Amino acid sequence: MDAAERVSAVEPRPAGVEPRPAPGQAAPVRTQDRTWHDVFLPPDVAHVRDMARTSVAKHLAPVAREIARTPESREAFPWDAFRGLAGDGCFAVPFPEPHGAGLEHPMLATCIVTEEIAYESSSMAGVYDGQCILNARCLSFARPEVRDRVLPALISGESAFSFATTEPDASSDLSPDTLRTVATRTGSGYLLNGRKCWITNSVVADWLCVLCRDGEEQAMTMLLVDMRSPGVTVGEPDLKMGHHGQITADILFEDVEVPAAHVLGEPGRGLGVALASLAAGRVGIGAAGVGVAQAALDLAVERLGTRVLFGKKLGEMQHWQYRLAEHATALEAARSLYQKAAVRLDRGDRSGEPEASMAKSFATKLANDVARDALQVYGGYGFAKRIAATGDEYRLEEIYRDAKILEIFEGANEVLQWVIARHLLGRDLTG
Repeated sequence: MDAAERVSAVEPRPAGVEPRPAPGQAAPVRTQDRTWHDVFLPPDVAHVRDMARTSVAKHLAPVAREIARTPESREAFPWDAFRGLAGDGCFAVPFPEPHGAGLEHPMLATCIVTEEIAYESSSMAGVYDGQCILNARCLSFARPEVRDRVLPALISGESAFSFATTEPDASSDLSPDTLRTVATRTGSGYLLNGRKCWITNSVVADWLCVLCRDGEEQAMTMLLVDMRSPGVTVGEPDLKMGHHGQITADILFEDVEVPAAHVLGEPGRGLGVALASLAAGRVGIGAAGVGVAQAALDLAVERLGTRVLFGKKLGEMQHWQYRLAEHATALEAARSLYQKAAVRLDRGDRSGEPEASMAKSFATKLANDVARDALQVYGGYGFAKRIAATGDEYRLEEIYRDAKILEIFEGANEVLQWVIARHLLGRDLTG
């Protein structure tokens, strides 16, 4: 069965029927299924949510809590979940035939998969974003023979891929003046020197799309680097507050030879490639924010129906009724925003702006807001990982820690507000 067949092979799930939770894990009712209606989905992606949800339930849900509580290390990379999702066709979704699913709306479908992954694990959604959104968009600029060589291993999950723009002095501000990673032209290609940081999947990656300054020129080039090349050194994994499954580390380049055929796009025009990839990633993180917010909302709804306070269920209190109604409405808006931005990208808009920035900043703030309120609903239990006396485990502290990074990476929300303002007011005023 090829990639396209795997994506379309899953039968739609009957209404109201949920995947069974893993042993020892309680799964809340998916309120999304009774409050959200995908009425505008194009036919080619109508089956994708069911496909992704079934795959996530099988390969990710049983190990998601373990992924979240395991400190970062090379050995901790979640290969089983990673390759399980790939084997069910989730990694084929972004790509055209002959390698991928060949969907008419691949970005929309990929974002739906991202949302379903984030519902169970925000950090695995970050892994998927790096593999299947940032790199998918970057590799669309590769030469056909290069794509033919590297895409099968990406789509099958045999190989992990990384995307590198960030440096110690360059993150939101990507320019030749801030980049310290330099590619010097040679007779056969480039010689790469420098350092990148916060690079997702780097500790296990076989391939890397990297933005660098092109020699001494005021220009940048995007290169595809074989991570097994002499001169590539990957540091120890960063130890982070959350997103433990999204393992990041520094990468050092010392006279790394990169063939000319591995230029992505045109030499000296790498910033456009990077920005196109980051625009897609921004929409994907918006989808991840929706998944995280939905998970927190569902946990809050469950607790409001069972916790008794002053002789009545907490959900009978009007404050929480209204508060969760506001969150449900905001989730409707956030899901619509990322889907609209994704469709714009699928229709050929290179930036998807301003909807891309709106989708990312709105959904990720919402994820933090809903997580905070859900934790409040649970009280002390929301603050706990595990209760010693009973052995009961709780997920909200994980959600709360994981949600914060969504507001920071792939475009800090403050920067995205500026992007939106530029569209609203014009660059003459905003700069």
